[in-house]
Amino acid sequence: MEINWPVFIVSVVTLVGVSAWTIFGTESATKVLGNVTGWIGQWFGWFYILLATVVVVFVLYVAFSRLGKLRLGPENSRPEFSTFSWVSMLFAAGIGTDLMFFAVAEPVTQYMQPPQTQPESIPAAEEATVWTIFHYGLTGWAMYALMGMALGYMAYRHKRPLAARSALYPIFGDRVNGWLGSVVDAAALLGSVFGLATTLGIGVVQINVGLDILFGVEQGIPAQVSLVALAIVVASISATTGVAKGIRILSQLNVGLAVALAAWVLFWGRTDYLLNALVMNVGDLVAGFPSMTADTMAFNDVSGWMNAWTLFFWAWWVAWASFVGMFLARISRGRTLRQFVLGTLTFPLMYIIMWISIFGNAALDRVINGGEDGNGDTGFANATIDSPELGFFTLIQDYPAATLVVGVATIVALLFYVTSADSGALVMANLTSKLPTPRVDAKAWNRIVWAVISGVLTIGMLLVGGVTALQSATLIMGLPFAIVMLFVMAGLMKALRQDVHRADSLEHSERNVVAGAGAHRYYLEKGPNWRDRLTHAFGQVSSKQAIEYLDRVAEPALRAVAEEMSKNGSGVNVEVVRGDLDVVDDLRQETKVYDRLKITAFEGANQFVYRIIAVNAPTPVYGGRMHAARDRSVRLEVHTTAGGTTYDVMGYSGNAIIHDYLNHFDRHQEYLRNQEETKADQ
Repeated sequence: MEINWPVFIVSVVTLVGVSAWTIFGTESATKVLGNVTGWIGQWFGWFYILLATVVVVFVLYVAFSRLGKLRLGPENSRPEFSTFSWVSMLFAAGIGTDLMFFAVAEPVTQYMQPPQTQPESIPAAEEATVWTIFHYGLTGWAMYALMGMALGYMAYRHKRPLAARSALYPIFGDRVNGWLGSVVDAAALLGSVFGLATTLGIGVVQINVGLDILFGVEQGIPAQVSLVALAIVVASISATTGVAKGIRILSQLNVGLAVALAAWVLFWGRTDYLLNALVMNVGDLVAGFPSMTADTMAFNDVSGWMNAWTLFFWAWWVAWASFVGMFLARISRGRTLRQFVLGTLTFPLMYIIMWISIFGNAALDRVINGGEDGNGDTGFANATIDSPELGFFTLIQDYPAATLVVGVATIVALLFYVTSADSGALVMANLTSKLPTPRVDAKAWNRIVWAVISGVLTIGMLLVGGVTALQSATLIMGLPFAIVMLFVMAGLMKALRQDVHRADSLEHSERNVVAGAGAHRYYLEKGPNWRDRLTHAFGQVSSKQAIEYLDRVAEPALRAVAEEMSKNGSGVNVEVVRGDLDVVDDLRQETKVYDRLKITAFEGANQFVYRIIAVNAPTPVYGGRMHAARDRSVRLEVHTTAGGTTYDVMGYSGNAIIHDYLNHFDRHQEYLRNQEETKADQ
């Protein structure tokens, strides 16, 4: 596979330069980051808030409108993973070391230093955890859903590369293959790198605290640099060996450990209070979400709070959007947009609400009712505000089996940290490669390069100012891609409406009505007699029989119609290819393909493809018996550009094959005519 050199070189040079600047010009970098962050917060804070609101409305509209019936792939595609496996992977995508960090640090800070209410009051306590859930909840996952939809839809439905530039193809056309696409991909990549560096930076300071408690590893840059080096090594090993699958399994098992931690705190803490608080948090979030999501706090002088919290989180989500969106697209092929959006917005949010509510409210309980006299533990609160990484581990040390619990928490944080580094290097390498299909990953050396660059950048940001510097850098680097996301929404909407228009054209095509159901009717009237059809329905077809049928009937028929169309098609290029190696994305990855026959008409965006593919498929069993290995047969399935057709044409006569092809070709022609009429009316 080929490297996308413009994106690779621009991104590498930029990141190496920034890393060197932060490491060797620490004072200058600190000053500039602070000034630029303040400027962006002042002049573009409203834009981040507006973008977040628009994205939420957009993805919900797609889900609940008729657009939600469209699939991430051809209409005949089906999910590659079971619902349980898919949900498990969504959970794994939704949590990480940073959630452990902020689940305690933010509620405590919002209680002690709220934006608009009296500090250390009951209203401040009621809002504290809700603000945290809001910052980690629906809005951010709507951004992930947007990018996942756009990337997956253009890749699986329109055969575009799984890259950010593809989301803009409906607007800019082939221009995305040039410098414009490179700029978009570079913006996505730079945002992803800084988002990843922020997560890794938060992870290393959090893990460092756990190692200090367990083994006395001193908190500071030396230990944190060692942890960054560990992430680079793990990502490099994963890229060059076969342990990547094992790392993914560990990530999913880690979700179970994280749930066990939350259950431990719920069981040994004030269970009744925590459950009551959880229900109240959900109610307050639902009631307050519309006003919170569009609240710029214009009448309060809280620019510092906005920069540190809401604007940082929205920029962080934007920076991660391409990263997580690409992952969501790869695991969601075949699902409807409605399933995709509702699943993405629901399942991770359930986990986030559970985790933040339990740990956040447990922390608030300690601040309000803790201490030796039971009048509050302000020492814990102040320590958490000054050093947020201390909050989580200080809290869980109050529970039974403290050493064991701290050990489990450290393992959870460490595993989330290394898996984030590994997957981050993979995604960034993919973003700088020209991959032939969405199922192919970048070369190992490219992954190692990005593991090293992200690690060095993380170290540089830790030297400049730790987590605060990482937050500032994310707010800055998220802005370019935040602008791109507006075009992503416009491009996706255009593509969705075109495909709905295509479906309407096919459904209402008068030409198809005149044809009288095309080949299927022809098959009934002039095909084999009914006994032959019944034998075919209950019988089994071998690969040899299927290939012989393609040789003897299907290929000659399609070559005949191609020759005739080339004569009468006013320059239409029609080509028949046997055994083509094109990947058919509406087939399951594990499907065994014996042979392929393809006829192609037109070129570019108007191209029409009709394939007959010999695939191994199960046959129905009767009488209640179990499916056996022998219950398999070869089907000659039809796949077209529009999808939605996977019936078996084995046994059709040559004329029936021709009529079936022309039936679909007429529908495509009708769609193109209607499309031109729509353009003329605009």
